[in-house]
Amino acid sequence: MVRAGLTGERVTIAGAELADEVSLERVTMSQVARRLGVKDASLYSHVRNLEDLRGRIALLAADEKTIRIAGAIAGRAGKDALVAYGNAWREYAHEHPGRYMATQVRIQIDPELAAQAPGPRRAVELTYGMLRGYGLAEPDLTDAVRLLRSTFHGFVALEAVGGFAHERSPQQSWIRALDALHTLLEHWPPSQEGDLT
Repeated sequence: MVRAGLTGERVTIAGAELADEVSLERVTMSQVARRLGVKDASLYSHVRNLEDLRGRIALLAADEKTIRIAGAIAGRAGKDALVAYGNAWREYAHEHPGRYMATQVRIQIDPELAAQAPGPRRAVELTYGMLRGYGLAEPDLTDAVRLLRSTFHGFVALEAVGGFAHERSPQQSWIRALDALHTLLEHWPPSQEGDLT
């Protein structure tokens, strides 16, 4: 019997809240059930298993993060857009560490759910759109997307584990990193596809 008021969305939100509190890897179905005040078995009418729940958390987080980034960069271009994009990314990672991690690891996601979730697709569109403002085209667009993602994720991942021990504040380094990325994007080196080994 399905418990009244219990939905896949409520289970996902409860799992996402737990992920932010204890980390994505430590979320269990039992913890989610306790949080919702139900027996473990009640959850399986709404999510198939823990992997399915993690996939749903990833899609929820992708939607949330994308909405935040879209709002931040609306009406901006060039360096203003890049800084707003990076700041929105970092703020989301700080505020929702478990959800954020779900967007950064490979998780098996139900194709039907993924098809209905606009977040991941919209995130790609926003990122590529912002980078086209720098005059980039393929394959440089993809390379630039990977550079931004690596830089932003690397920075927030190191922050999360206290990886910046130097007395200079991470915020100061973050500002300089965004300055450097802007300069690089404005002076993107020409592709040397034929020189690859």
